[in-house]
Amino acid sequence: MEFGDIASVSGKGGLFKVIKPTRTGAILEALDETKKKLVTSMHTKVSVLSDVSIFTTDGDGAVPLQDVMQTIKKEFAEGTGLDKNSDPEELKSFLKHVLPKYDEDKVYLSDIKKLVSWYNQLSDIAPELLKSSKEKKKEDDKKENKPAIPSANKKTQKAAPIKTAPKHSPSAKTMNRKTQ
Repeated sequence: MEFGDIASVSGKGGLFKVIKPTRTGAILEALDETKKKLVTSMHTKVSVLSDVSIFTTDGDGAVPLQDVMQTIKKEFAEGTGLDKNSDPEELKSFLKHVLPKYDEDKVYLSDIKKLVSWYNQLSDIAPELLKSSKEKKKEDDKKENKPAIPSANKKTQKAAPIKTAPKHSPSAKTMNRKTQ
């Protein structure tokens, strides 16, 4: 599962996995233990998490949600200790710690509550999504167990060159026309 496979639906709590897009919407499945399926129409507001950003006051103007969640994972590996019912000032100071230049005028308390709720849900259900690209690369390298230097005992084979046909070869019809 990737970050772009997860969505939020306006008016529905929690996060959903995008199962299949349809012509007029999408088929979604709840990430919680219920695994309920939901069919959305084109009138339903569905936000894919890879498209969500948090406003900042620096030159970029926004930081992708995935980057913010990876920072939270780095800072609070054991868990944030927060939920959507935490004290509003505690939630604001949490985001200020994680993203010091967040725009306090554009990022509302409800947005911070969603961030904390989504982070808690993803860390429970799909913690691999919260790892940075460097961590993922290290894990992939460990899984492959590729040696850094090729073994001297193994014979190295050169690949045969690929031969391709000319781009514009005359067809049989044009050959017959020329000879007539």
